[in-house]
Amino acid sequence: MLRKLFAIAVLASCATLARAEAPQPPSIDAKSWLLMDLSSNQLLAAHDPDERVEPASLTKMMTAYLVFAALRDKKLALDQQVPVSVHAWKAPGSRMFIQPGMPVTVDQLIRGMEIESGNDAATALAEAVAGSEDVFVQMMNREAQRLGMSHTHYMNATGLPDPQHYTTARDLAVLASALIRDFPQDYARYYALKEFTYNRITQANRNRLLWLDPSVDGVKTGHTEEAGYCLIGSAKRGPRRLLSVLLGATSDAARTQDSLKLLNWGYQFFDSVRLYGPDKPVKTVRVWKGAADQVPVGFLHDFVVTVPKGDAGELKADLSSPQRLLAPVAKGQQVGELRLTLAGKALGNYPIVALDAVPPAGILGRAWDTLRLWIK
Repeated sequence: MLRKLFAIAVLASCATLARAEAPQPPSIDAKSWLLMDLSSNQLLAAHDPDERVEPASLTKMMTAYLVFAALRDKKLALDQQVPVSVHAWKAPGSRMFIQPGMPVTVDQLIRGMEIESGNDAATALAEAVAGSEDVFVQMMNREAQRLGMSHTHYMNATGLPDPQHYTTARDLAVLASALIRDFPQDYARYYALKEFTYNRITQANRNRLLWLDPSVDGVKTGHTEEAGYCLIGSAKRGPRRLLSVLLGATSDAARTQDSLKLLNWGYQFFDSVRLYGPDKPVKTVRVWKGAADQVPVGFLHDFVVTVPKGDAGELKADLSSPQRLLAPVAKGQQVGELRLTLAGKALGNYPIVALDAVPPAGILGRAWDTLRLWIK
């Protein structure tokens, strides 16, 4: 939970700071867009990221997220055969062409949903997980709230238009980040595939970035007349992973070229800097009334920040902690804040946590520290 709160805090606090010293982002012709560095969970550039939009088939990322969770929890199996309902068979829009009575597995349905963007496949998966699409939609909305997607509401598992079916570029970045972070093996298995054949019909992945850039391995396209052409792209070059969200482009070619421009701009003009490793103390903090009088503090995971290329030497860190930290202290408990500046300008505030647990001292130890604190 702390890791997710940290990611959301960084996404919110660093929305404009990193690009203040970098060249302006490329010109993008879309309703809203953003570029995020997943290595640091930092937003590098954005245009109207909180504008309400229709997500179209980008909805299927949430459908996939819940399907992957069901697989993880052993509620589904990849080789499990799924009965095709008339409701799924008749789903309008893009299709993988499943039919009632024709064998189809969970694995095939995931491929049909992610590669071919099949509405029939998404509906069948929703029914396999929840029994009905309506119940599945309730699960989607609960999961959106849990992930912090506060400006998202779902009405179906496919992305078919509905006035109450909406999201934002920022919420979609949260979802795509969670999909890649929480289900890395499933993401690697499906999202970079270029084509899939089912029922003797071969269809190509609509994400044209997969053919243009070998570092791109996802994520999802979407299109309706109201939504325009949408694309969430992700590329991994070396240790860095960038994520682009582009909504409301005027054509397939435009969403592809503009997404690639954003990704290239992020790699060309920014560096990700690993400041602290996991479980490596940044400093020690005094603990009162504890079995130990100090606790090492730092980060449970790699702490990475993204800065304009060549500016890493201008980073400065200042750690603040409570004057009176009282035991018990749990490992992972926030016990301070790291304030970063870049060339004298505020970059962000980041939670510092205890790297060890400190249980309470005995009666005498607590009494002695109480007296010392009173005198102090």
